Amino acid sequence: MENKNYQHLTRTFQRLSRFSHLSAIAGWDMFTMMPPGGSNARSEALAELGVLQHQILTDKQVGEWLRNAEQEDLNDLEQANLREMARHYQQAALLPESLVEAKSLAGSRCEHAWRTQRPNNDWQGFAENLKDVVKLSREEARIRAQAKGCSPYDALLDIFEPDMTSARLDVLFGDLKSWLPGLLTSAVEKQASKTLIAPQGPFPIENQRQLGLEAMKRLGFDFNAGRLDVSAHPFCGGVPEDVRITTRYNEHDLLSALFGVIHETGHARYEQNLPRNWLGQPVSHARSTAIHESQSLFFEMQLARSDAFLQHLLPAVVEQFGTQPAFEASNFVAWNQRVKPGFIRIDADEVSYPAHVILRYEIERALIDGEIEVDDIPALWDEKMRHWLGLSTEGNYHDGCMQDIHWTDGGFGYFPSYTLGAMYAAQLMHAARNAMPDLESRIASGDFSTLFEWLRQNIWQHGSRFATSQLIQQATGEDLNSRYFREHLTARYL
Repeated sequence: MENKNYQHLTRTFQRLSRFSHLSAIAGWDMFTMMPPGGSNARSEALAELGVLQHQILTDKQVGEWLRNAEQEDLNDLEQANLREMARHYQQAALLPESLVEAKSLAGSRCEHAWRTQRPNNDWQGFAENLKDVVKLSREEARIRAQAKGCSPYDALLDIFEPDMTSARLDVLFGDLKSWLPGLLTSAVEKQASKTLIAPQGPFPIENQRQLGLEAMKRLGFDFNAGRLDVSAHPFCGGVPEDVRITTRYNEHDLLSALFGVIHETGHARYEQNLPRNWLGQPVSHARSTAIHESQSLFFEMQLARSDAFLQHLLPAVVEQFGTQPAFEASNFVAWNQRVKPGFIRIDADEVSYPAHVILRYEIERALIDGEIEVDDIPALWDEKMRHWLGLSTEGNYHDGCMQDIHWTDGGFGYFPSYTLGAMYAAQLMHAARNAMPDLESRIASGDFSTLFEWLRQNIWQHGSRFATSQLIQQATGEDLNSRYFREHLTARYL
């Protein structure tokens, strides 16, 4: 058999992919449909599945096949696949099975309890569960850091964002810190002179759902391979052949659910367009979490918050909710481009959004590196919110350090992806505009086909074939450059 070691590996990873499929759908069900009484049984089932996948992936035979396959005659794509297989194997092989199981159970327990603890502002109850998650995440970080010769936090960051380091993040975010506060202040001051009319609710949930589905349709979501549901925290899950996205509704807020749906549709379009011939193999996976977030933020911020798209979407809004003064075109556009610092990250405007991310990055890095403890989080959160956004979260854990879901399952190292994603999205849109000078008029008329084809050609179809820096250089002509994000925000808001 030709390349027999590589063939053994592809079969093994295909098998792992099928288990991941089951795990993803069971996880989606846990967040959307499962009755509360099913939590313990589901947590144990998912942990068992996680252990099984870990056993298959870390089998000594897999290590041998990986070593031997390096000597085989593989083409470029197969070599890229082998590189990604080795990365998955090395990351998994470092961890003992007992830690994989304990982390899964602690994460499920923490997330399930969070659903009732957050509405009750119960920091003490939440902190007890979070301490278990942090303890296990620190243990994982310690093991990974020893093997990689880096800081504990960088070892976790590498899982989500290969080749990224906190030293590089500090440079990128340091640049952002030098100009973002001034731009934020200027944008708020500029908008203060404008009187805007707020949309008047209530906005029935079924009409909001229909509007979200219409937006998904226009943005090319494949309903034959995915669906929209409700969860406590919006997310995109499932697998490329069956993408599940969720949002949450508020009858008094028309736009939060709508833009949540558009954000998740960006994730979903990326998943639905990953290389189909390679599904089940690591090379078909999304490149990184920052590239994934670049797609959701491209849809939500670059595209959907633009004048052209908002004017295109307005008739669909009127169709669902009737006419009212707030839906006059210029008011509707201005209302959707308001810069107003708030407590909730996922509802934040794109100028204040990076502040939410940098705040979390600085806290989680200190937490994983052992410089602070879980009990220190609320005070630090309040201090950073005051500094960045002039808001206090003292005693308000619901809108402060309990609002997000990523820490509940030990997703430390994920948050930087959001602001990296916003930078990538701005750079990609700049390159797309250069490639398509008539892009604005196409968007205004509702023709997104050339834009999505450009994304498919430059990002979606490549999966994990290239390293992140190579992928971005090929798409835009240079590596990540925060200049485009600054230029975008300045052009839109000043």
